[in-house]
Amino acid sequence: MSPSAPDATSPHPTVGTAGELDGETLRTEAPSECHPDLDRYAVPALVDAFVDDQIHALNAVKAARHRIAAAVEAAVPRIAAGGRLVYVGAGTSGRLGVLDSVELYPTFSWPKDRAIGLLAGGQQAMFEAVEGAEDSLEQGRLDLTGVNVDARDVVILLAASGATPYVMGALEAARAAGALTIGIANNPAAPVTLGAEIAITLNTGSEVISGSTRLKAGTSQKIALNTLSSAIMVRLNKVYGNLMVDLQPTNAKLLRRAVSLTMRATGASEDAAREALNASRYQVKVAIVSILKKIGVDEAQARLDEADGSVRAALAV
Repeated sequence: MSPSAPDATSPHPTVGTAGELDGETLRTEAPSECHPDLDRYAVPALVDAFVDDQIHALNAVKAARHRIAAAVEAAVPRIAAGGRLVYVGAGTSGRLGVLDSVELYPTFSWPKDRAIGLLAGGQQAMFEAVEGAEDSLEQGRLDLTGVNVDARDVVILLAASGATPYVMGALEAARAAGALTIGIANNPAAPVTLGAEIAITLNTGSEVISGSTRLKAGTSQKIALNTLSSAIMVRLNKVYGNLMVDLQPTNAKLLRRAVSLTMRATGASEDAAREALNASRYQVKVAIVSILKKIGVDEAQARLDEADGSVRAALAV
């Protein structure tokens, strides 16, 4: 645990009225001084205002890149030992967490039961707002406890404000279970980052439309999640070079991509790539090792198993 993280029983900063933390207006909620006449803009200028403001999202993530790297380094050993990625959030933040969790299976063949998205209000909240769901500290605790989190798991807690009660309840339960906790917020010194083992602050400031954190605050969280989970997957040997070689070809597009990736990695013809893929039940890694080492798919799979799924290591044998 980082030296700055408080004890699990330490009091956290309290949430005041909407948009306040300990009586201070949150930066994400503060009115923007850049576009006070936004409603009077012509459409081209209106679009420019929204697009240009997104630059701050990227800059916020770049400023936090060392913390994201620390999160990857801390997460990989736990995940490699059989742990899960558990995302927790409400509203836009929660939906972004669910999105990241569900995309890991088709992209990296990551088991669905090892990427869990907890959203305040449940599945219904993906499609419509569930009023008041994010305000329950106890429900956050219950939902986190309900997925049986343990010390191998990595819990990613998302809140633009950094003080959402549902997320704070889940944080308490995750810490009590000994899980690695990664807090992501868009306000400095937020309760979720102060209480988590690893803090990632994406300081995006005020929004073009005041308080609408689905804008650049949400964009910054999406970038951070893409970076965090993708980097973890690279370290877990889901990538060869920069090729997505552990994808799950669940549709025609991904089937074509599997053929293309096999051809690119091996220099084989399309027919040879398809033959190896068919023999390996469309496991790109196995097809690559089989073609490059001129061995059967069973032996290729055995080499990959011995190499913890690393194509590069399997080829070196």
